[in-house]
Parts: sequence; structure tokens; C-alpha cells
Amino acid sequence: MEVKEYSFSYESYESIEDLNEEDRWLLDQAREATQLSYAPYSNFLVGAVALLDNGEIVSGANQENASFPAGLCAERVVLSVISSAYPKSAIVKMAISYLNKKGESNKPITPCGVCRQALQESIYKSGKQFRLILSGMSGNVMVVPEASDLLPFSFTGRDMGK
Repeated sequence: MEVKEYSFSYESYESIEDLNEEDRWLLDQAREATQLSYAPYSNFLVGAVALLDNGEIVSGANQENASFPAGLCAERVVLSVISSAYPKSAIVKMAISYLNKKGESNKPITPCGVCRQALQESIYKSGKQFRLILSGMSGNVMVVPEASDLLPFSFTGRDMGK
């Protein structure tokens, strides 16, 4: 038997003020995008904003549905817009923020499992990694240099012989 280890590094900042200007602006946009959420059931509003390699900015927010799980997370809303409106573009970085109307919104959260798989597919499709900037409405900020690090041993088209 051989024991192997998987690990990755990420950046941790005390606040949005510690980020470079572009990352700070993108995170501010993600915080604003939470207001586009339709989340009457969970009251957990999520906003995501991506900077594309063509300079375009794409925003999205979670969209809940009474017929759970028919809703969409903010990340997958953004990925759908990119795939439809900018199919030849790749993501450079994506900021994700949230507003929890039932509690605190002062620490980073990470994408759910389904979104991690969708982010991985976007990387596979474009052939390019991208950064994730994660934070609530205040507090610490987490920057993950390569989004695929959030889903080790992911299933991709390579596994299907593509």
C-alpha cells in the first residue's frame, strides 16, 4: 500500500481592503449581485461575478424555486450566461459573496459540490484555470488561486475519453 496526500494553498486576507484594486472591485460587484437573488425560502442570497479574458464582466445570483431543487446557485447562473453569451471566452477570476438574512455574513463560503463540478467543467472546456475570491458582506476574504483545487479527483471529459 502507498499513502498519498493531496493539499493546496490559498490566500487569506483580513478584509476586502487588503485586496488589490481589481479583486476588491470584483468582490464589491459580487456583494452587490446578492441583491439580484431570488431566495424567499432560504433567505440566503448569493452573488457571483466573473471577469472574462475578453474583458467582459458577468454577474449572477442564486434563484430558488418552490420545487426544490429546481433552483440555481449563483455560480451556475454565471456559468450559464458565459456559455451562452461568450462561448469562446474563459474566466480569469470569479468573486462570490453572500448575505445571510437569518444570520452572519462575515466569513468566506465556498461553492457547493454541484457548483464545484460545474466550475471544473468550465475549466475543462476552456483549458484555463481561474481564481476564486470568496467572502461574505464583511470579514475575511479567501482567494483560491486555482478553482479546480476545490474538487480534487474530479470527473471530466478526460474520464470519458474526450
